Amino acid sequence: MAARVLAPVAMFYGAAAQMRLSRRGHRAAAPVICIGNLTVGGAGKTPTALMTARMLQEAGEQPTFLTRGYGGKLAGPVLVEPKHHLAADVGDEPLLLAHVAPTVVARARMAGARSAISAGATVIVMDDGFQNPALRKDVALLVVDERRGIGNRHVIPAGPLRAPLAAQLARAHALVAVGTPSRGAEVTAQARTRNLPVFRASLQGDKQFIAALGPGRVLAFAGIGDPEKFFATLSDAGVSLAATQSFPDHHRYTRAEAQALCKQAEHDGLILVTTEKDLVRMRGDDAVEELAAQAHALPVALVFDEEHAFKAFLLERLAAAKGSRT
Repeated sequence: MAARVLAPVAMFYGAAAQMRLSRRGHRAAAPVICIGNLTVGGAGKTPTALMTARMLQEAGEQPTFLTRGYGGKLAGPVLVEPKHHLAADVGDEPLLLAHVAPTVVARARMAGARSAISAGATVIVMDDGFQNPALRKDVALLVVDERRGIGNRHVIPAGPLRAPLAAQLARAHALVAVGTPSRGAEVTAQARTRNLPVFRASLQGDKQFIAALGPGRVLAFAGIGDPEKFFATLSDAGVSLAATQSFPDHHRYTRAEAQALCKQAEHDGLILVTTEKDLVRMRGDDAVEELAAQAHALPVALVFDEEHAFKAFLLERLAAAKGSRT
């Protein structure tokens, strides 16, 4: 019912988004690799960006992340310094990215690209920004959560799509399908009809962290795009989930919420486990310092079914992008 009522607004939004996607954008002096979500909510975009940067480093490149810094107050361009910046300054995702490669936060993407290149980047990895036309993308990767798919197939606000599916796939160079095939099968089928490579992957929790939990019962909480995916990752790894608590994406925990989580864990003898994004968001916030001290963050990594195939695709596209600049 809500989708039907919001359909006219979604049609207007979708048309505007499609028009934005059709713009070519400015070309940066270094190749640009963009990782984006088809939909709102967590699909695995940031883990894909992190794995992409690691592969580029292994190949001898010097990648720099470029991100808008959602939730942060700094407009940038600013080079993220994890020891000095807080999530309130630059957002939570940039703080995670900066532990792997230099990270520039900039709301103006072209200015951010220039800053990244000045910092020594041989390739720019955009975490998000697929629907933003400011920068031309040499490699555009779309990430889809195979479990969630694209919902009711409608565009915001009637549904979860950020732009019409066909328009997004038309601007992509490959699709990364995360998780067990389910509702995302439609997207992967459409991608293949367009001859887009489809790379399957899964999010896996750190084995040493899981082993350290042992038989302990866990209270898992998360304020990310898809908390259920986080809970499923824990459960699939054999963690004993006694309770879970979901919060909105990029949630800033209040003192009352933090105290309630700590009290429940103490009362029921549970171990507090959250995401790396949540824990980094709590750092430096005096109101939730008790929760930050007690909570353990599960490190996760994106693992490709055929890593060599994805890396070969990535480096081939990168070589072509460099060749076009000489």
